[in-house]
Amino acid sequence: MAPFTTRRPSWRIVTPVLAVAVFGLAACTNSQESSDVKGTTPPVWTGTAGPSGAANPSESAAPAGDSVSVPLKDPSGQEVGKATFAKSDDHLELTVDVHGLQPGFHGLHIHQVGKCEPNSVAPAGGNPGNFLSAGGHLQVGDAHAMPASGDLTSLEVRKDGSAHLVTTTDAVTLDQISGKALIIHAGEDNFANIPNRYTQANGTPGPDAESQATGDAGARIACGVIG
Repeated sequence: MAPFTTRRPSWRIVTPVLAVAVFGLAACTNSQESSDVKGTTPPVWTGTAGPSGAANPSESAAPAGDSVSVPLKDPSGQEVGKATFAKSDDHLELTVDVHGLQPGFHGLHIHQVGKCEPNSVAPAGGNPGNFLSAGGHLQVGDAHAMPASGDLTSLEVRKDGSAHLVTTTDAVTLDQISGKALIIHAGEDNFANIPNRYTQANGTPGPDAESQATGDAGARIACGVIG
């Protein structure tokens, strides 16, 4: 009887088998070759300011010279808010933020003269009053229609005395309002929108000249020079 012996497996046989298995696995995977070049990370907007300083990459601030801020002060000299005119395509965008005013609607106009003097007399004379030095509502060129060129959307003040308004106008340009005055009135503006069924004191139908010129918005409670 032949003696019992232990036979070691031949690596020469195993190695080809492993090679075949690896080849088969590679054949089942994507045929594209791998690369050691790192890809790029797509940009993600997080809401923080980018290199340009704009919070949103799709928005950019108006170029220098295309906007102007206007501090608004009451007759005592106390600042009650601020307005900003900014050029936007073929029109102006106006943003107004105020505080400490009486709730309700208030007339908002650009006036002819850039003088915000309390207890002053109008350029045409008459009795003194707050900010009368700013003259009447701005009319550009030969415009005489109502509303006037300087008439703007009324400002609605909330119960807490504050207001925020964003409105637009294409009746004036930045150059045309530079050096003029922006005024907030005590009352609301009717924009001379008075039906003919109402009559003047002399019996003539429609609004009188004073209503057309002022909008019956009342006293001037805040003023700022534009530019």
